Amino acid sequence: EVRLVESGGGLVQAGGSLRLSCAASGFTFDDYAIGWFRQAPGKEREGVSCISSSDGSTYYADSVKGRFTISCDNAKNTVYLQMNSLKPEDTAVYYCAAGQDYPITTAQAMGVILNDYWGQGTQVTVSS
Repeated sequence: EVRLVESGGGLVQAGGSLRLSCAASGFTFDDYAIGWFRQAPGKEREGVSCISSSDGSTYYADSVKGRFTISCDNAKNTVYLQMNSLKPEDTAVYYCAAGQDYPITTAQAMGVILNDYWGQGTQVTVSS
């Protein structure tokens, strides 16, 4: 059974930090790219960041560059999203997703490629 299980969400004040985790199971982790999307109420889903499990290449949306860092631990089949300098506009449900490990350099590509498996989401709320 394929599973992506997110954890680490919560309530934090603006300027604070959170680390999200996405634990993967049921598929060959090294063959996939894994990333994070978010969706705020009334807004479209947004690709935040993704990482190739095979070579570690990364992509970040402009809105999070310099504040968020994605990493993966292949031994634990887990991807992390370290979120620093959080802003109220980062408030959303954050979803982990996986897809075949093709190069991703745009948000559009991220939305097309990372579509094989999805987690259930974790809420991140940033208070002002």
